[in-house]
Amino acid sequence: MPSDSIDASCDLTDQINEFFGPDGKLSLANGYEYRQEQQEMACIIAKSLENSKDLIIEAGTGVGKTLAYLAPGVLHALNKNKKLVVSTKTINLQEQIIDKDLPFLQSLLEFGFTSVLLKGRTNYLCPRRLQLALNNSRDLFELDEFDQLESIEDWAIDTQDGTLSDLDFTPSANLWSQVCSESRLCNPRTCGKNSNCFYQKARNDAMSADVVVVNHTLLFNLMDSLDESMGCSDGFLFSDDFLIIDEAHELEDVAANQLGIKVSQSGLIFDLNRLYDSTKKRGLLQIVRANEAIDGVINLQNKIETFFNLVNSICDFGEWGREFRVKASGFFPSDVSADFRFLEEKIISILDDVNNKSIRSELLELVSRLSVSRDSISQFIDQSLTQHVFWVEKTVGRYENFILRSAPVDVSEDLGSRFFDLSNSCILTSATLSIGENNEPLGYVKKRIGAEKIHTEKIGSPFDYKNQMKIYLAKDISDPRSNQYEDELGDWITAFVRKSNGNAFVLFTSYKLMNSVFNKISGALEEFGFNLFIQGKNVPRSKLLRMFKQDSKGVLFGTDSFWTGVDVPGEALSNVIVTRIPFAVPSHPLIESRLEQIEKVGGNPFLEYSVPEAVLKLRQGVGRLIRSASDKGFVVILDNRILRMKYGKAFIRALPPAPVEVVNYEALTQID
Repeated sequence: MPSDSIDASCDLTDQINEFFGPDGKLSLANGYEYRQEQQEMACIIAKSLENSKDLIIEAGTGVGKTLAYLAPGVLHALNKNKKLVVSTKTINLQEQIIDKDLPFLQSLLEFGFTSVLLKGRTNYLCPRRLQLALNNSRDLFELDEFDQLESIEDWAIDTQDGTLSDLDFTPSANLWSQVCSESRLCNPRTCGKNSNCFYQKARNDAMSADVVVVNHTLLFNLMDSLDESMGCSDGFLFSDDFLIIDEAHELEDVAANQLGIKVSQSGLIFDLNRLYDSTKKRGLLQIVRANEAIDGVINLQNKIETFFNLVNSICDFGEWGREFRVKASGFFPSDVSADFRFLEEKIISILDDVNNKSIRSELLELVSRLSVSRDSISQFIDQSLTQHVFWVEKTVGRYENFILRSAPVDVSEDLGSRFFDLSNSCILTSATLSIGENNEPLGYVKKRIGAEKIHTEKIGSPFDYKNQMKIYLAKDISDPRSNQYEDELGDWITAFVRKSNGNAFVLFTSYKLMNSVFNKISGALEEFGFNLFIQGKNVPRSKLLRMFKQDSKGVLFGTDSFWTGVDVPGEALSNVIVTRIPFAVPSHPLIESRLEQIEKVGGNPFLEYSVPEAVLKLRQGVGRLIRSASDKGFVVILDNRILRMKYGKAFIRALPPAPVEVVNYEALTQID
């Protein structure tokens, strides 16, 4: 229970008001100072938790929202013997919460609470499956995988959490699939509640912890899990828990991604190769020498290749297209259901002859996966999921890959019942939830996620934008849809990069434009002494960002993932260049269907969806610049539609309250 540092006899709001006050524990901590906005946010959340109410709250950059929800959340969990579940979109924020914020909070509160970061189960090593893989390595792995297997065996002895991120190398996908936790293969019945299985340990830790941190994808997976309960009877994931969702602006898209069909050609082949890889002559069926089932695998592999060749020939992806919308059932004349069933039945027929219980379980798991894939393919072909949009996605890398996709067009009803129909509190927060409406600042987001009856609050940023930031709007640059725009864009970017002496993000809305502009101006920028970094050249985003932060004259060219969730405080970033207003691609099947839905009811799709979504995205991109009270710099928007079009006012209203200067090309070299 709380010590004398916080009066446990007070109600939660009073406790939090004292903790965040000018003379409170947080304000007096080394390196911290009192922030009125943070205190206000924390008290609002505390009041919602006390009253078991739901809440949506926007907190401007610099408020310190993470501690503002963790402190009341932890105290409420301990005072009421409840469990706090925190969900975030990005790994960076998860790690910040677990490694920095919660330990710091515990040092101030001076009493004990437990916390755990729960990852998706396939991130965890299952020692029982590892032993099975070691016993059958010759029939499962190539020679070059043997060293990896031995390294994992050694690592398993010393690792603390047994997760993939703790491993100092990246094992082959085939190898890890044979040793990681799987729901039907790694559970309390098979691995034992008190075993050395890393996932079961993490699960047990989560059951007993005061605070559990997950990501949005795992949150949906656990809520929808039918094969394994976390003991939830009157909560979101656990009995009598409550939920705080950070980075809530991502919630609608995560839901759409999780609640539909996703079957990839490469994923199907991968599962079949686990049964039998005809090229390498290895797999589970090779262990049990099931020749008829092996023939069934080879047959299904061929049928799948034929099916996706047909998909490729029928779908018109266009020169740059990656998605093709399938608007009617029966679009593909071929079905592979019978071939799936034949293989499933063949494998089931040999199970009685498989003496090894673990191998029998492995085969059953793969039969189950094949059955799910078969049903999903049939649902896609028949379009039997109502209110879904269906499309084929094409990815081009080392090999072409095709993915059958579907998503619910409108997730508001699902999200409303999932998060806001319980008596337990659900708190949603983000720095970007409002689009500048006068009467209801968060009205757009509330409607999209089924939260129209939920109370909202908006907390401003403590930053002094008038003195920390300047915004430049390009006036006489060509329309982004014109042929001249790309050439002019390079000149404007070069001028503003020189003005800031590097230390710049250049944010694009497409790889095609980014690569084209980069190729045109990279030589000139390098001659000026700038070091260039560009997304999409087989360098992980985290490494690219780390190199940029360490460079005194870096210029980073990035697309979608650099608009959000990136934190570069200090002098390393003093210039954010937005090349275009970030409208979503209207031809993407999911976006297109959302626009159609609005039009069907007599609405204006562009003003009611495209503009608000782009405003939120622009706010995210602009928000990369000022991350601390000492940061200074400027934002450049090289899309003159913000000045020429009526809807441009919505974007200008959404920008931070910083000085704005409209500039012409002739004046570029005279900008002060």
